[in-house]
Amino acid sequence: MPERAADHVKAPGRDSLGHRCVFFLHNYSLRIERQYVHVDPTAAQIERLRTRRRRRGPHLPILELHGNGPHPFRFEELCRRHPELGSGTRRTLERRIRAWRAVNGPDREVIFRLPFSGFEHAHVVLGGESFVALAEGLQNALWSLGWVPEQHRSGSLSSAFRNLGADAKEDLTTRYEAFCGHYGMTPTRNNPGVSHENGSIESAHGHLKRALADALLKRASRDFDDLPAWRGFVDEIVGRGNARNAKRIDQERMALKKLPVCKTADYEEVNVDVTTSSAFTLCKVFYSVSSRLIGHRLRVRLYDDRLECFQGATHIVTLRRGRTLPNGKHGHVIDYRHVIHSLRRKPMAQLNLVYRAQLFPRHAYALAFDALLAGLGERYACRAMVGLLALAHERACEAELGVVLQTTLDDGILPDLKALIERFRPKGMALPIVVVTLPSLAIYDQIAATVREAA
Repeated sequence: MPERAADHVKAPGRDSLGHRCVFFLHNYSLRIERQYVHVDPTAAQIERLRTRRRRRGPHLPILELHGNGPHPFRFEELCRRHPELGSGTRRTLERRIRAWRAVNGPDREVIFRLPFSGFEHAHVVLGGESFVALAEGLQNALWSLGWVPEQHRSGSLSSAFRNLGADAKEDLTTRYEAFCGHYGMTPTRNNPGVSHENGSIESAHGHLKRALADALLKRASRDFDDLPAWRGFVDEIVGRGNARNAKRIDQERMALKKLPVCKTADYEEVNVDVTTSSAFTLCKVFYSVSSRLIGHRLRVRLYDDRLECFQGATHIVTLRRGRTLPNGKHGHVIDYRHVIHSLRRKPMAQLNLVYRAQLFPRHAYALAFDALLAGLGERYACRAMVGLLALAHERACEAELGVVLQTTLDDGILPDLKALIERFRPKGMALPIVVVTLPSLAIYDQIAATVREAA
C-alpha cells in the first residue's frame, strides 16, 4: 500500500503540535439546574428532576486543550482564563474529556506484566478494547517471554468476559476460553470493587508510561514516520526495563510452562463479497480491492491494525484497517490504483465520490486538485487529476510526482499534465550492439569423430 497521510503517527502526549480538542461544556448537575430554573422544588419535584432527562444548562466558554495532561491542571487553566466559572464545573469537564478521548483520543498501549520478575510487554492498540487486540498483544507477550504462566489475570474487560448481572458468575467468552486453553492458562479476572488486587500491576504501568513520556521528551519530537516506527520505539523502552530485571525474569522462568508448538489465531475471520464497486464493506468501513475480484467471495482475517484477504487458500492482499468516523458514518480505505482504470473512462465521477478525500495517495495530490478546481473549472480539473493519478500508477513515480506537484504549487503555478507526462516519460536508451560469433560447423564433425573413437 502507498504511504498516506494517515500513516503518519503521533505518540500520545502534549506538545506544540499535539492533539487539539474543543469542549462545549454543559452542566447537568441538579444544583445548577435549579439555579437556572429559579424554583425551590419539593422532594417529589427533586426526584422527578433526578430521574427524567435533564435539560442542557448554559453553554460554558470554549477551552482548547492539548495532549493528556491531568484534569486538575486543565480545570485550573480553564478557571484562570475565565474567572467567572465556579468550582462546580470540574466534574463536567472530566466527563467531557473522558468522552472525547474515547472517540478522538490518541492510540493507547495495552501492557502485560509478570508481578514477581517485572517482565513487561507493551502492545500499541488502535481500535480500543477488543478480543483481537487482547489476543494479539497477549500472544506476542508470551512468545517474547518464551514461557507461559499458570494464570492470566485481567480487569473486567468486555472483550474477554460477559457480565451477566450481580448474581451471575464469571462467564468466559468462547474465543477467550479457547485462546487460554491453547496455552494451558487459567483465565481469571479482578473482582469489581477490590482495588488492591490490581496494585502490583497498575503502579508498574504508571512507571512505564512515565518512562515513555520521558523518552519522548528526550527525543524532542512525538512524530513518527509510521506505526511500526512508533511500536519499535515502545519496544525499545520496554526492553530496557526487562534488561534491568533479567535475573529475576530468569528466576521466574523456572516456574513457568513451555510454549505450545505453534501460535493460535489472534484474529477474527469473516467472509465478504466484492461488489461491482470493486470493494467490500466490513465493520462500517468501505475497502477497495482489485477489480479482478468483483463477484468473488473473500475470506478476511481481521487484525487490530490490518486485514489479510484470501481467496480460498491464496493470499490476495493486505489492507490497512480503517475505522468509522467520530460521527458514526462509514470510514473508507481506498487505493487509487484499484479504481483508476474506471475513472479514466468517467473522469467526472471523481467530483462527487464519497471517498474522494481518501482517493489521493498524498496530501500534495489533494492540494493540486483543489488548485485545479479553483483555477480551471470542474471538467478540466477532473480530467487532469485522473491523468496525474494514472501517471503516478503507470510510471511508478507516486512519491516523485508528489514532490513535483508540491513544488509547483508553492511557486503559485498550476500543474501541467502534458509537461509532467513528458517529464516522467521513460528515457530513450540506445540499444547495445551485440556481436555473436558463430562457431564453424567442422567442430561438430570433430566432436562426432572423437565420440566414435572413444566407443
